[in-house]
Amino acid sequence: MTTRIKVCGITNLDDALAACRLGADALGFVLAPSPRQVSPEQARAIIAALPPLVSTVGVFVNASLVEVSELRRFCGLDWVQLHGGEDEDQAAALGRRVIKALRVSAERVPDAAAYPGCSLLLDTYHPQAVGGTGQTFDWGLAQGIARERPIILAGGLTPDNVNRAIKQVQPFAVDVSSGVEKEKGVKDHERIASFIAQVRRV
Repeated sequence: MTTRIKVCGITNLDDALAACRLGADALGFVLAPSPRQVSPEQARAIIAALPPLVSTVGVFVNASLVEVSELRRFCGLDWVQLHGGEDEDQAAALGRRVIKALRVSAERVPDAAAYPGCSLLLDTYHPQAVGGTGQTFDWGLAQGIARERPIILAGGLTPDNVNRAIKQVQPFAVDVSSGVEKEKGVKDHERIASFIAQVRRV
């Protein structure tokens, strides 16, 4: 099975089109406070210019269900990703195509049965940040969950380590943001190409 690839933290059309051209399956747009945040208007304009069959994901942190639903429609998002403290009822209320990000550490290993009906994204736990830290976690903690259900592996993935991560965890998909950047919010197209090439080598 080919591991699918999401490039997150897209802030401009040039990076979006480059990621699509190089083989990304999905693009992520951060609609929450972050160095990579885009406005709903920016996300909508970029999404409208994308080629067909590329999935779009809006990233939210503790937003109201009304706001998430309205922005999903306004921006034309295929998926919503909840990256805060949203509970299972809140996630379920949004219906289909919801990704729930769970932050992992040795003291915080998610239950493989958590958030039924959602796709799970496993990211690195950090006490002061909800994501985008560029730090990895112990991938061994994700192996059992990945055997139980398809997961998206995130957290500090780069062209240098993604091949190893996939071999160890066997996730359904991988998610990269800071690992393919020149600076926060600006992608390095050569690093995107290298990242995707390493994923395809598995």
